Amino acid sequence: MFDPKYTITNTLLRNIGKIEGAREVIADAPLLPLWEKRFREDAIIRQSHHGTHIEGNKLNLSEAKDVLLGRDILGHARDVQEVINYRRVLEVIEDETEREVERVSEALIKKLHRVVVHKILPEDQSGEYRTKQVVIRNSENGEITFRPPAPLEVPFLMREFLYWINKYSDEEIHPILKAGIVHHELVRIHPFIDGNGRVSRALATLILFLGKYDIRRFFSLEEFYDKDAYSYYENLHKASDGDLTSWLEYFVRGVSIEFERVKLNVLRLSKDTYLKQKLGGKQVFLTDRQTKIIEYIQSIGYLQNQSFNSVFDDVSEDTVLRDVKDLIEKGIIKKIGKTKAARYVMV
Repeated sequence: MFDPKYTITNTLLRNIGKIEGAREVIADAPLLPLWEKRFREDAIIRQSHHGTHIEGNKLNLSEAKDVLLGRDILGHARDVQEVINYRRVLEVIEDETEREVERVSEALIKKLHRVVVHKILPEDQSGEYRTKQVVIRNSENGEITFRPPAPLEVPFLMREFLYWINKYSDEEIHPILKAGIVHHELVRIHPFIDGNGRVSRALATLILFLGKYDIRRFFSLEEFYDKDAYSYYENLHKASDGDLTSWLEYFVRGVSIEFERVKLNVLRLSKDTYLKQKLGGKQVFLTDRQTKIIEYIQSIGYLQNQSFNSVFDDVSEDTVLRDVKDLIEKGIIKKIGKTKAARYVMV
């Protein structure tokens, strides 16, 4: 019976506390629709790029963005397809979260795999457990670093694994810890011939979403892993002795760092409860230019006519003034003074 071993350390508790604090701030922040859309689109691009780049995909972030926007790029067909597939698996996760799926099933995990390896693996290997023994080798010296369980064991191990996932509620095992355990165990079992890392990260993200730790879907744990891929794989390997404590400390620290990054970005744009109070809880739509104006005022403290070209280098003064007037009418900014030296500040 699958029974993960780990110790609740002060490091784990400290980082979970940081995660809880960041989640609360992000949930309460009065983001305007345009910003929320930007944050989600940015997270999708970063997840799709870093989630594949960590496994050797050659596309850079800009190229991955172009792929997701439907633009043609010069790159290997497999690299392009991997990025497209990762975006699609994120859509599956979003759909399952919105359906509030109550159980993680074998069919769901196989579905994630089919999406991850679409047009990459043959059909008879897509969404099917491996029938061959595989090994993980050091890319530099060819040394075997990990030998997953034999293929005959995979179906049994997966049944035990799924039983454990569905047995414990969020009150019994914290969703952050559960996501970390899920991530590691699926990598350890290595149920598929290829794509196990991507499926593991996708499933861990789904567990976070279902546990209400989606923070508006603004984060990308994949970026944390990809920034230091050696540490990511090293920490996964450390837990192969059966004690998941060090892996969970690494995993939770990554969630904490990413949540904190999102929190700071959210606060920079929305200034916490400020806009919520001024707008009476209502949401308003802002144009790209108006968003830049507010970002500038929040960064500098004020905006003057003579500073318009610091914000926009290709927009006329009259156009900027129309945007400014609209923001004043919306009650978001106000004008102080009546001369050319007048300042526009947040209300």
